[in-house]
Amino acid sequence: MAEAIARKDAALEMEVSSAGLAPLGFVAQMTRETLIRNGYSADALESKPISVEAWRSADIVINMSGRSKEHAFRFIPRPARVEDWEIDDPYGDAEKYQGTYESIRLRVHDLAARLRKESSASAGDQADSSAIAPGGN
Repeated sequence: MAEAIARKDAALEMEVSSAGLAPLGFVAQMTRETLIRNGYSADALESKPISVEAWRSADIVINMSGRSKEHAFRFIPRPARVEDWEIDDPYGDAEKYQGTYESIRLRVHDLAARLRKESSASAGDQADSSAIAPGGN
């Protein structure tokens, strides 16, 4: 969900790629339906593991795994910045999907606003930020 939301709502602030610590191998149908119902495309979403290349190129990693970054990524070299987002994994509970969507959307909007502020604060720095959102959503 985070990838689809960020691609639409924060395309100017970040280049997004989503991957999981323990990917399901498919995107849950309820995830697709929730995104479509809220005006987001579910096209091109896939459930995949974090690649070494993606990890190394990320400026920010958003951890939605439910584990602390110290535990979840203890064997992976860390990028400059990891943020833990406490997001309920709705998988298996149809009642939770809309709430999860809303939580992610708010956090994506907050992150985009922070990135805009950081970008304007650092004069002359035109680099895009990229983010990976580990988790099973």
